[in-house]
Amino acid sequence: MSSTAPAVRGQELSGHNRISTQALTSLAKAAAAQFLGVEADDVRADWSDDDGMLALSLVAPISMPPLRAVLLDPSRVAGTGGSIWDRTVRAKAGILATVAELSGSGLSRVDIRITGAKISEGGRVR
Repeated sequence: MSSTAPAVRGQELSGHNRISTQALTSLAKAAAAQFLGVEADDVRADWSDDDGMLALSLVAPISMPPLRAVLLDPSRVAGTGGSIWDRTVRAKAGILATVAELSGSGLSRVDIRITGAKISEGGRVR
């Protein structure tokens, strides 16, 4: 940030702030990891311009319980938040809100492509 005006609480100061693409990408990957139940390193994030706003494209796996556990107890699917489709739709909204709020950036949309499943037992991803 560059500014020549003194810092005064509650007053706008001259100058500018910049958030690097790398910082935005790290934030997007962390938000996606949280909502999809995977590690941030498993998420790929790309940005594009959408009429002056940012469009976020994510490629990631999603966590899910072991199929054997689901066969024994079908309510495990409900316990994880529903179907992969339902969870992905909810994740889009949550990721958009989180990234926009924490970065102050205007996001037009979040596109998610699920590439696989990470089998999770309880709260731990394997």
